[in-house]
Amino acid sequence: MFARVALVFVIVASLVGRASAQQPDALVKAQNFFAEAQGFYLAKNFDGAAEGFKKAYEARPQAQFLYNAAAAYHMKGKTTAEVAAYELAVQYYQKYLGADPAASDKAAVEKTVAVLTAEIERLKAAAAASQPSTAIAPSAEVAALGDVVTRSLVVIETEPQGANIYLDDKKNGVFAQTPWSGSLDGQHKVLIEKRGHKAKDAVIAPDPNRLVVLQVVLSEEDYLGWIEIKSNIPGALVYSDDKASGPIGKTPYSGNFKPGKHKIWIAADGYDEYSEDIEIIAGKTHEIAANLRGAPVGYLNIRGANLERARVLVDGAVVCEKGPCRTPVREGKRTIVVSRSGFKPYRARLELQAKTELTVTPALVKRPGRTDAVVAYIFTGLLAGGATGAYFYAKGLKMDDSMYDQRTNIKYGAYAGWGLAGVVGLSAIYYTFRDKGPPSTGTVDVKALALTPALGSDFAGLSVGGGF
Repeated sequence: MFARVALVFVIVASLVGRASAQQPDALVKAQNFFAEAQGFYLAKNFDGAAEGFKKAYEARPQAQFLYNAAAAYHMKGKTTAEVAAYELAVQYYQKYLGADPAASDKAAVEKTVAVLTAEIERLKAAAAASQPSTAIAPSAEVAALGDVVTRSLVVIETEPQGANIYLDDKKNGVFAQTPWSGSLDGQHKVLIEKRGHKAKDAVIAPDPNRLVVLQVVLSEEDYLGWIEIKSNIPGALVYSDDKASGPIGKTPYSGNFKPGKHKIWIAADGYDEYSEDIEIIAGKTHEIAANLRGAPVGYLNIRGANLERARVLVDGAVVCEKGPCRTPVREGKRTIVVSRSGFKPYRARLELQAKTELTVTPALVKRPGRTDAVVAYIFTGLLAGGATGAYFYAKGLKMDDSMYDQRTNIKYGAYAGWGLAGVVGLSAIYYTFRDKGPPSTGTVDVKALALTPALGSDFAGLSVGGGF
């Protein structure tokens, strides 16, 4: 395992090393300033770190450099309680958002700005009261933000530009197009592909202490053809030739294809599958525009305890033979039933919307015993049997019997016994069918699922959004 990791590191280092010789002076300067600034940051020289990140930004404008400068001022303010440091932190956080209006962490950064602005006012009030700022600990809100960590930066460039970037697996769809810059966590396999050129791949490992640059020169390729696949449903799965081997990507999809005849399928949950037979010609582009028909879907996620033998029904149709389960369901108002033998079923009328996940956590309640009904049936039988016996006894009395004079009273007693048996019998029926004890309940959570393109002057990518 160690040998494999070492080999990956050597490959990445050699790729970056070869690229560095061809990088413009601005990018080389940015790399040097970034490394120097990160060293200052780790040494808690926050002024030096901030200046280094600002110089890196001047050499090669990248929004993450501004964020790191703000982080340095933020940490200086937290450790020294200096108003000026907090003010610079707010200023550079705002510059970061200005440079990257579609930043995925925009809400978190805006919250940080609000907290630091309130801290500035608190420190100014303390100074007006002649209280030494160095003796003032950070507020609970500032402390809750935690220590700020600077961000690594990865730059991916190609010659020519405009190539598709795939991370880890082409099945995940296009991550971005070159030139791209941004932050990545962990090691990734990068595949770069452009029409009319040979695809290239590399392994890249972001380093928090340096600016990692991957530059790739794509050579022309006349042997392969190119395919462009679009659909009216973004993110639909694309299959080629053998569906059993799994999807090759998601729409919109583009990439090199071997010349010859191929079969393409495009599919999305809730929509009719689209298929087309195509012939790829070397050096040519083949375009597919799929119009998927159907209804958009959301996802129903049933989870919780006591669901191992529970069935899940939607509008009377079984969608899961046992829980927990997650299944696509067409949008609209749906009747959800979760049932298990020996437990009371959970029923709910819920509205499922497209691009949402409806999580239902039922708390199934065990059905209570029917001992009271059984006892009532026994008494009903005893009373009815006793009354019937008394009736036929009275009817069989003869004039010479000692009880003959009481036969009328015995008959009335039998009638009363039958009436009481009827009352007790009705009670037994009630006990049998009544809903005894509390019902099964459940909680419902809704999460929006969305994949939104994120574009900027010097980057492109995807951001995942969710609402609860």
